Amino acid sequence: MAQKPKVDPHVGRLGYLQALVTEFQQTQSQDAKEQVLANLANFAYDPGNYQYLRQLQVLDLFLDSLSEENETLVEFAIGGLCNLCADRANREHILQAGGVPLIVNCLSSPSEETVLSAVTALMGLGSPGARPHPELTARPVVQCMLRFSLSASARLRNLAQIFLEDFCSPSQVAEARSWRADAALGIPLPRTEGPQQS
Repeated sequence: MAQKPKVDPHVGRLGYLQALVTEFQQTQSQDAKEQVLANLANFAYDPGNYQYLRQLQVLDLFLDSLSEENETLVEFAIGGLCNLCADRANREHILQAGGVPLIVNCLSSPSEETVLSAVTALMGLGSPGARPHPELTARPVVQCMLRFSLSASARLRNLAQIFLEDFCSPSQVAEARSWRADAALGIPLPRTEGPQQS
């Protein structure tokens, strides 16, 4: 387990977040990277941290981590982005940085938590009833949401249905339905975390 970064107690929140970012960038340990990214994702819950996280380029760190092979890093990164989407400046940064395709790629994760955070982040990047960014409701994304709306997982099924109802026009849904069912980016349904059998 990674040690807490050594921070002067007088440095405050920005200094602590800077120490976390520095540790993430310098450590070679995958466990330490996972722990630091989880901490940064948790700090992304608090709107009081948004300015600091932008200043420290944590949004870009999260976006870069979406391309990692380590599924745990991807899960924490998409969770952090999901948390940050509540803020307009963060949404604009993610859109301008080309984050939508990276988030859409998370829809094919085998981890249900990653997929749930990706769907929620896509919803956070749009506004219900407003004209969404075109990438958010591209046909493959809508097709994917149609597939997810049939999931055995109630959480995923409900989120997908909300996405389809609040962010897609009826014509987008109809068009997505008219295409072959297997054309949705080849996105499989994620594994659901069920009780372990002995």
